[in-house]
Amino acid sequence: MRKLRALDITLVGMFVALMAVGANITTIAPFLQVGGVPITLQTFFAILAGLILGSRLGAIAMIVYTLVGMIGVPVFAGFFGGLGIILRPTFGFIISYIFAAFIIGKIVEKKKSLPAFIIAALIGMTVNYLFGTNWMYYAYKLWAAAPEGFTYKMAWLWMVPPLPKDIILSVFAGIMAHRLEKTVLSKGQFKNLKRAS
Repeated sequence: MRKLRALDITLVGMFVALMAVGANITTIAPFLQVGGVPITLQTFFAILAGLILGSRLGAIAMIVYTLVGMIGVPVFAGFFGGLGIILRPTFGFIISYIFAAFIIGKIVEKKKSLPAFIIAALIGMTVNYLFGTNWMYYAYKLWAAAPEGFTYKMAWLWMVPPLPKDIILSVFAGIMAHRLEKTVLSKGQFKNLKRAS
């Protein structure tokens, strides 16, 4: 595996920090929570990680974020940290960021057009929803204390409120990352960032 350069480490660290900030928007607006699922900006930043860093570094950034939180640093929603996150129903969303960033990166590494960036972002969001919601459902059914009358349909209904926000932010992430690709990432030290991912 290719060694990480100073620039790579800096960018990974930046996205870990952004994920921590995005996870805790609910501390500013605590009402942004539906059925135990915080409405956060994590999906937005995970998508940006894949679009900007590429598949390898994007996934590494999400892995580092997950590991940093699991060792106890309070970077998850509600400033939570520690191995206890594994037992929380929302842990599947955190794991999904790794896959989402990797898949998004693979798509934009092959095609640099604006439609490709937007489609990649929307695919990444879909991965996040599919993996996270299914994990949440089975977590509630198998080990977490499910609300009374909890069903698979209810799990997906909980995801309806944040969906418009995530669709809009995914499209915005695609447009913003594509602009960065044309103006910044294709020049100087960033030129071979994705190619080397």
